[in-house]
Amino acid sequence: MFSFEEKVIPLDTWITNFIDWLVEGYRWFFQILKWPVEVTLTGIQQGITALPPLLVIAVLGIVAWRVSGIKLGVFTVVTLIFIGLLGLWEDTMITLAMVLCSVVFCTLAGIPLGILAGRSDRFEMALRPMLDAMQTTPAFVYLVPIVMLFSIGNVAGVLATIVFALPPIIRLTSLGIRQVHPELVEAALAFGATNWQVLAKVQIPLALPTIMAGLNQTIMMALSMVVIASLIGAGGLGAPVVLGLNTLDIGLATIGGLSIVLIAIVLDRITQSMGTTKKQN
Repeated sequence: MFSFEEKVIPLDTWITNFIDWLVEGYRWFFQILKWPVEVTLTGIQQGITALPPLLVIAVLGIVAWRVSGIKLGVFTVVTLIFIGLLGLWEDTMITLAMVLCSVVFCTLAGIPLGILAGRSDRFEMALRPMLDAMQTTPAFVYLVPIVMLFSIGNVAGVLATIVFALPPIIRLTSLGIRQVHPELVEAALAFGATNWQVLAKVQIPLALPTIMAGLNQTIMMALSMVVIASLIGAGGLGAPVVLGLNTLDIGLATIGGLSIVLIAIVLDRITQSMGTTKKQN
């Protein structure tokens, strides 16, 4: 009776029909959503690639030195020079542009949503299933609707990255707001502070280390999407990895993967150090 040999619920057909309906009737709306991402990505990418490599290396090295110390500064400079000598400088700049663009939109959307979730139990309960679905759904699954709605290329890769990397910054912003001691909030209200002043002067400053941890995780998840985004036409360091996989060129795939790892280490250490500095202050 319950052999499950035949499909009873055609959920796949329903989903396909729904996506087709969206594409046919509301493609204009998704093109509007795509426009700010495309403009931001184009601006960042053109700005980074137009700069001389030595200037980019110097700026990132100075940033790493100022936030973490001389060791990370030297490591950053050596890493970028090494990647440049591998012949992957342009791909690295494209990857940085995609990651920065993704993080900008994740921050703009994630921090306000996290603050609302931290201050409202009802909103947090409504948001939690969506965040669970975004974090647990394999990235390959939503590549298909992303391509159908936004076509292929770097912009589609950034949009897929935003969906994949958004949950951590929302969750950790909410956690940081909730970890602020209630007595501090009550004291601020007792001294006549408004809700906005409590948020801006008490909750956000005290939650900032946790928010920075969420930003760090968002950056790491954005970098982890580099290779997957290359499957839908995005460039960057994922391209040599995918090309090496398709042609069984282990050397090309290795240097692409190694470059991703090195960039991830640099960005991770910088953002971790920024969060630690904020906590100490």
